[in-house]
Amino acid sequence: MNVKPMEDRILLKPMEAEQKTAGGIIIPDNAKEKPQKGEVVAVGPGKTNDNGQKIEMSLKKGDKVLYGKYSGTEITIEGQEYLIVRESDVLAII
Repeated sequence: MNVKPMEDRILLKPMEAEQKTAGGIIIPDNAKEKPQKGEVVAVGPGKTNDNGQKIEMSLKKGDKVLYGKYSGTEITIEGQEYLIVRESDVLAII
């Protein structure tokens, strides 16, 4: 895969949603919530501010992150689901 996000965008691979509840009840596919955790697969070069200076990205490939539930754009590359989000949509590194 050769995908390079633009500006301050990040390519994430969403982690699998929970299969069971804490009590051991198996959750059916149609009742699972969208995952909010993912692994950074690729990072853009960073945004350019009004003065022409490049703003460095604080994330790097391999970081595991939390992101907003309805953030980004879902895409499929070579049969695998990915999400493209802006760096500002990432809530935390875990």
